[in-house]
Amino acid sequence: MEQQRRKSEDKVHSEKWELEFKKDGFIHDEGALLTYIKDLSDEEDQTEKADLLAIAALSRSKQTGNDAVVLTWMEKVLHIDPTNQRAKQYLASHKWKGMEGAFAELTFPPLRETDNRAAKRKTAEQFIQICQKFLDNTEKQLEQLQGLHAKEIRGFEEQYQVLTSLLEEAVKEAASLLKAAEEYEQSISGVFHTSVHYEEMKLRLKHLGELKELWEKEFIQEVKKNEEENPLTELKNLIGLESVKERVNRYYQFLKYQKKRKDLGFQTKDALSLNMILTGNPGTGKTTIARLLAKIYYQLGALPRSEVIEADRSQLVGAYVGLTEENVRKFVETALGGVLFIDEAYSLKREGQTGNDYGQTAIDTLVSLMTGQEYGDQFAVILAGYPEEMRQFLDANPGLRSRFPNSNIIHLPDYNDNELLQIGEQAATDNDYVLSEGAKTELLNRIERERVDDTFGNARTVRNIVQDAIFKKGSNAVNEDLFSYSLLEKEDFVRDEVQPNQDAKEQLQSLIGLENVKQEVRSLISFVKMQQLRQEKGLQAVPIQLHSVFTGNPGTGKTTVAKIYAELLKECGILKRGHLMVGSRADFVAGYVGQTAIKTKKKIREALGGVLFIDEAYSLLSQGNGDFGKEVIDTLVDEMTRHNENLVVILAGYPDEMNELLESNPGLRSRFKKFFHFPDYTASELLEIMEGYAASYQYQLTEAARNFILHHLETEPIGGNGRLASNLINEAIQAQAFRLMESDSMQELTEEAMSLDKEDLVHALEKVKKGEL
Repeated sequence: MEQQRRKSEDKVHSEKWELEFKKDGFIHDEGALLTYIKDLSDEEDQTEKADLLAIAALSRSKQTGNDAVVLTWMEKVLHIDPTNQRAKQYLASHKWKGMEGAFAELTFPPLRETDNRAAKRKTAEQFIQICQKFLDNTEKQLEQLQGLHAKEIRGFEEQYQVLTSLLEEAVKEAASLLKAAEEYEQSISGVFHTSVHYEEMKLRLKHLGELKELWEKEFIQEVKKNEEENPLTELKNLIGLESVKERVNRYYQFLKYQKKRKDLGFQTKDALSLNMILTGNPGTGKTTIARLLAKIYYQLGALPRSEVIEADRSQLVGAYVGLTEENVRKFVETALGGVLFIDEAYSLKREGQTGNDYGQTAIDTLVSLMTGQEYGDQFAVILAGYPEEMRQFLDANPGLRSRFPNSNIIHLPDYNDNELLQIGEQAATDNDYVLSEGAKTELLNRIERERVDDTFGNARTVRNIVQDAIFKKGSNAVNEDLFSYSLLEKEDFVRDEVQPNQDAKEQLQSLIGLENVKQEVRSLISFVKMQQLRQEKGLQAVPIQLHSVFTGNPGTGKTTVAKIYAELLKECGILKRGHLMVGSRADFVAGYVGQTAIKTKKKIREALGGVLFIDEAYSLLSQGNGDFGKEVIDTLVDEMTRHNENLVVILAGYPDEMNELLESNPGLRSRFKKFFHFPDYTASELLEIMEGYAASYQYQLTEAARNFILHHLETEPIGGNGRLASNLINEAIQAQAFRLMESDSMQELTEEAMSLDKEDLVHALEKVKKGEL
């Protein structure tokens, strides 16, 4: 019963693809088809598997041409089912078309009667070799043609007769030429030399040339794939970038309009600048658009060459006076008549540039050459880079900015998920692979995890992911069948991640003390999971507030809990990276106007996808008129709004001071709903921390040492919490080493060497009281 149901379902699948192929001429989702075929048995499902694989091959040939993959699939079809007509007809047609170059090897050296004997003998030997090789190959091809069945030549019977006759005649002529060449060689070696054989060779050579020409006329030459396309066609075929396509199209039409006016004799006093600014994140196609613009300039006669010369800071900026000017001039001279493309152009003028950095010199030299009489208007400059960095770069260089009108600034947006999936499918197709449905789903998951901040590589990242999948496919290949060479599946895209030694929940639970904090963290994580579950079920979810304030004295475990908190949020799928980025006032505040916001944004960018932990955050409060702490807070509020769930911020510090900080900016207060207070450790908790820290280095406290330190902590609190506890043990370990090694009784490691005694702790506490720890 189950077997009958399965066969019925299989029949429905097969009929669906058959109908789709008949209707459209190709299969839209080749990955799903190949996945289905893979699960069919060569024996039990012989006919169905062969038919569907033939459809898959014909679908591919329709979309990508008759390549080696199609041929391999069709040969596999005949291996499964030797009677499959689709495969037999295709392979016959393929062999037919593959004979196009049958005469290609008939390329002979010049035949000259005026040559000396040695040269004539060498020429004769070459003629003999070429004829023998041609005859060997052609006789096989002639057998193939003559062996084709009537069904296999249906539709081109007349051409078949012509080609067969041409090959038969070519075999006869080549045999005659071979005989004449052999006799010509013998006559050269003999005492008497005659020109009869030479004339015979010339006649046969002429006849073969005529046959070769007739043969090639019978075949329709396909357009070479590498032949240069119209730049607008190339632009249209790019995935996504619709706004860019429209902009470049309009720019093209304007240049075409200007060219027509010029051809009609109209003057254009202020010609449109060819210099362009391309802004966008990595992998959005800036280099591709630059190359297309160069082709457009060339096609419309705006520039005499379509070449693009690429350069970056390392190639332009020299290490000493004079070298930078020389480098820039060299690149400009190479780009004359074409385009000079400078990627990440903003790096020419770096933040805090010193007198030994000649980035500004490179900019000044470039501007001078763009506007000077020597090279002005003889080349175009295209600058590219991140949007914000390019804006600041141009604003800081008025001379350069004036050379790029607003109409010549094009922004390339990030690709959406559907476009990136298409790019991934194209990358797979370029390498003769097809993506299964599972592979597409996992590719989208990988894209989502990688898309964390502005450094996301868009198309570049997707191509790298596909290449990683291909590598994984090949390196893990066990069953090397047809599908292991042409189908990428879900498991090929699953990333092997190193699992932490200890689960984040276990890490939280193993912390000493902090019971209230641990309970609050567990409660928040449970709330997050519940809201995710409600969303999956289509229910209304309560907004999740994850930004937090940690208050407490130093050494109470705030940084440790923040790290575990980040890992827990990653496990929930809220954070993509789950790393902890620790920062303090020095990481955000700069010493001069305008740089604090840049410095703050840079730190936030590093934290995206994880947790930004700002210790002693209250120190950001402005300490005077010349302080830029307020700028940090304002920027932080803006960036938290912008990145939303892609960033979690934790502010840490003393309770009163933290409250003052939050009150300083209403926007800051409204973004922090969760407060965790970290109390000081009790004496017994500090002792437990000390023992745990000592045990991590295979030391233990003696009973006397335990009693002494516990009594001291209960009667004379020393502050410092967990941080001071570990410092005390470090100092006690040093004191123990000095005590034992100075006694001259320690010859080898004994139990005594593994123990910290009371006097070691006394020594460590004395240093605390002196303020040395």
